[in-house]
Amino acid sequence: MSVSFFQKLHDRSVAIDSWLCVGLDPRPDKIPQYEGATDDGERVYRWCVDIVAATHAHAACYKPNSAFFERLSPATCGAESLRRVISYIQTEHPTIPVLLDCKRGDVGSTSDAYSEACYDVLRADGVTLSPLMGIDSIRPFVHRGGDAVEGRPGGCFILCKTSNPSSEEILGRPSGDGGALFERIAALAVEWDGALRPDSPTTSPYEPHVGLVVGATDPAAVARAAAALHRANGEGKRPWILCPGVGAQGGHLAETVRAAAGPDGTGRALVPVSRGIADAADPGEAARELAEGIRVARAEAATAGDGGVMSSALDSHQRDFISLALDDGVLRFGTFTLKSGRTSPYFFNAGLFRTGKALEGLGRAYARCVADQFGDGAGGAGFDVLFGPAYKGIGLGACLASALWTEKGWNVGFAYNRKEAKDHGEGGMLVGADMAGKRVLIVDDVISAGTAIRESFSLLTSVGALPVGVVVALDRAEVRAKTDRLSAVQAVSRDLKVPVASIVSLPQLLEYVREDGGKGGLGDSVLEDIVNYREQYGV
Repeated sequence: MSVSFFQKLHDRSVAIDSWLCVGLDPRPDKIPQYEGATDDGERVYRWCVDIVAATHAHAACYKPNSAFFERLSPATCGAESLRRVISYIQTEHPTIPVLLDCKRGDVGSTSDAYSEACYDVLRADGVTLSPLMGIDSIRPFVHRGGDAVEGRPGGCFILCKTSNPSSEEILGRPSGDGGALFERIAALAVEWDGALRPDSPTTSPYEPHVGLVVGATDPAAVARAAAALHRANGEGKRPWILCPGVGAQGGHLAETVRAAAGPDGTGRALVPVSRGIADAADPGEAARELAEGIRVARAEAATAGDGGVMSSALDSHQRDFISLALDDGVLRFGTFTLKSGRTSPYFFNAGLFRTGKALEGLGRAYARCVADQFGDGAGGAGFDVLFGPAYKGIGLGACLASALWTEKGWNVGFAYNRKEAKDHGEGGMLVGADMAGKRVLIVDDVISAGTAIRESFSLLTSVGALPVGVVVALDRAEVRAKTDRLSAVQAVSRDLKVPVASIVSLPQLLEYVREDGGKGGLGDSVLEDIVNYREQYGV
């Protein structure tokens, strides 16, 4: 009985503990001469066989790029070489799925024909597609009808945020529902998967059939797409994210894998590498090293309750927030002794946001973070009430509630607690919006030991509220002790089983100082001190 592409991918990735996808992008000018090979088509086929033979022990998937075969001259029949390569993989290594990278996108009989070519002629297990013509262009590649060869169910990765710089011109544009277009595409992937998944014994009852393509050159976009999947998919299994761009295009392997893990650490990334393997002196060893690097990053993400998303990439709102914090003395660089006894090169005191202008900027920064991480995937809020723990959380919650209305049009409730119960007037410990049966987002400045957040969580659950997450201004992203490699934020997220988001974290402070390059008075010594601190204490 046939299984879907994503079920096959899941089974293979678990069996060998690998998220590595080996790309097959044959370039005749880089391929050696083979004895008896009379044309480029034969040389390409033999080269692909050699790469597969060297790397199959580490490959969760193979991804031949159809363009590199199609460009071969008619005399060498590149399509036939592609068919032979796929046939070889499926014959010699039948548990390894083949993803045909063809980026098709059409509707009607044309889309049906593309589907038949990919699945029934070339015999690929899955494909890459463009989603811009809507669900109609996806359907033939997911819901395979009875006329399909062996009734084989399909699966596809749809382009979401690609690795080329100019993708920002379209995919990074506002979508009109609170996020970028690529975030709307991520939400649609979940919606389409639910609509198209065939109710058939040949398909998995739980593996998503639609995944995303998000370039590894932009870990922040990977994190945002993963968060959009997390919001849209609820408790369901996360769709896979295909993250091209590692290696030759400059993508960062560890940051990408951690970002793809998402807010709860359960996201999955398939990392395709072509030239980094094919051009290596020993392709098999290169594949082994890459697979091991992915495993290390996955392990780090698995222990990080916030999904391990420690991207150093800076969005404009994060730069603005750090600049505001520096201007108002909220963030200072120097030598500071913390309550823990550590000597820190920076100090953050949100209590110094104390003017109308500063509070307006603070609220806007929080609002952007919350919109990115806690929306409902359809342009609305993924929560009903903001809760600000006394005392700093009260002002922060009020600023954020106002900013969400002004910036996003989200009219959410606001509540806070007293330190001591009041025995007159409205009485009790809680003030503001009713939270019984409501989804509640907790807002605070930082998490030091996590005591205040845990107390808030207990208080909220005692009145029937449903805490759905925590948002803070700064995540120091440092381990709690040498024997405990989790940060306070990670421990809170792990223990309370909710995502914790921050406007900025230590890696982003470091990136800001790097970008400053001394122009804003942040000299090389500040950069060196933060780098040393992160190496000693960073998660």
